[in-house]
Amino acid sequence: MESFVSTFDTVVDDALFWLTDHAAFVFDGIRAVLEGLYDAVLWLLMLPPFWAVAIVAGLIGWRALSLGFGIGGAVALLACAAMGLWAETMQTLALVVAASVIALAISVPLGVLAGLMPRLDRALTPALDLIQTLPPYIYLLPAIALMGFGPATALVATVIVAMPPAIRLTSLGIRQTPHEFIELGHATGASSSQMFWKIRLPFAVPSIMAGINQSLMMAFGMVVIAGIVGSGGLGETIYGAIRTLDIATSINASIAIVVLTMLLDRLTQAAARRS
Repeated sequence: MESFVSTFDTVVDDALFWLTDHAAFVFDGIRAVLEGLYDAVLWLLMLPPFWAVAIVAGLIGWRALSLGFGIGGAVALLACAAMGLWAETMQTLALVVAASVIALAISVPLGVLAGLMPRLDRALTPALDLIQTLPPYIYLLPAIALMGFGPATALVATVIVAMPPAIRLTSLGIRQTPHEFIELGHATGASSSQMFWKIRLPFAVPSIMAGINQSLMMAFGMVVIAGIVGSGGLGETIYGAIRTLDIATSINASIAIVVLTMLLDRLTQAAARRS
């Protein structure tokens, strides 16, 4: 048994060394693309003044939920700025947005295919179970080895963690289309594309929106953990505060994370209910 474990460890180490020696240009390119996406999102978030972002967030909260939630959300964002954590808050939001866009661009189409193809769904299930079972920080290690420290490594790990909920719930929504509507589509002579766009997809939208909500929540959790790789944002702030025993800063950063998480959670839930 020990020899098998030793052999497996050697194979993994040799594979990583081979990739860093022979495919470094590939991972350098991936890192450049990921950091470019992150920088673009962060630039958009930092372009307006903090009070303008807070007002826009408050208006969105008012229209999506209620006036009280809109006012509370705006005040909470202003509190993040008052604590001196506005830049870190926007960095965290940029990481979450960039990672969620990439994760959903992969997982929603894959979930649709899994919902339409039972064999693919059965093949994906153990892989998704494995991803959700392993400790999240495990995904940081190979990313560090291949791309070094920085936002790109955090994005890769966050994308991996954020994908399973969207794949599962998208597939579930596609599979749960009422049978009588499918029969009605066949009876009216609808083509496969018409069946998908006019029958299956509308019924699956609430489940897909729930998957988007869960992916965002998973992304927030991973972004905080990814602070240990120098990703910036509130995660790195908390990690630095822990190393220096700066309790006040860690509490302030935790409050800012809670504010962002609650805002996006409630807004995406409202979008799911409307859908």
